[in-house]
Amino acid sequence: MDRPDWVPDDVDMSVPNVARVYDAALGGTHNLPVDREMLLQAQKLFPAVADFAFDNRAFLGRAVRWLAARGVRQFLDIGSGIPAIGNVHEIARVVAPDARVAYVDVDPVAVRHGQQILADDPGAVFVRGDLRQPDDILADPAVAGLLDLSAPVGVLLCAVLHFLPDSDDPAGLVARLRDRLAPGSHVAISHGTRVEEFDAAPMDEIGGLYRRTTMPFFVRSRAEVTAMLDGWELLPPGVVPIGDWHPELGDAVRPQPAILGAVARRS
Repeated sequence: MDRPDWVPDDVDMSVPNVARVYDAALGGTHNLPVDREMLLQAQKLFPAVADFAFDNRAFLGRAVRWLAARGVRQFLDIGSGIPAIGNVHEIARVVAPDARVAYVDVDPVAVRHGQQILADDPGAVFVRGDLRQPDDILADPAVAGLLDLSAPVGVLLCAVLHFLPDSDDPAGLVARLRDRLAPGSHVAISHGTRVEEFDAAPMDEIGGLYRRTTMPFFVRSRAEVTAMLDGWELLPPGVVPIGDWHPELGDAVRPQPAILGAVARRS
């Protein structure tokens, strides 16, 4: 196929990409046939796969509104994915018009599209970065020029930690971010987990599909996800299925036991 103008030259269009598959699940337009085919294969194994994307997006929105209502005015969204309806800066500014947002993603399509959207927005930036190098993210000139690390920051790690194997020490990466942030900062995470309601075989097969991409995923138990927040003050209701995290804040909320969510504070 011809290369769309939003696909950088160094992107292999024959390999599905996590960010683009997520975009396809949300009904976005920045995805390729190989991404849509992977989504279809996943839906054949488990029809509710697309719901995961929408429900995670809804959790993100509730977390951002909750944080903004409590005075957080700057956000760092790592692993933000391709911009879609209801981006962090749009949600936060309903509560706090002066909110500033730095988006970070490793995917070049997400970065290019994000930079185009935010070109005229002085209160938001989109940079290419990898959660496995948190110090590099914070030192990025665009991020450092926008966010004041001496003041509280809301870090968003939604549906990104489960793409890191244990060998990358995801808990250690969350701790490194914590140690660089000011007291009063928060982190919001969502993470895939295995639950008895779902047959293990389809979930394992879906995991096999993701191993065709550059970022396979790794489900973890509630205890393992909770351990990623060691050193933080875990806030009520704790580590729970995302549908149970402050459903009163709105957005479509339905039971979603396969994804855990939590917000924690740096004391």
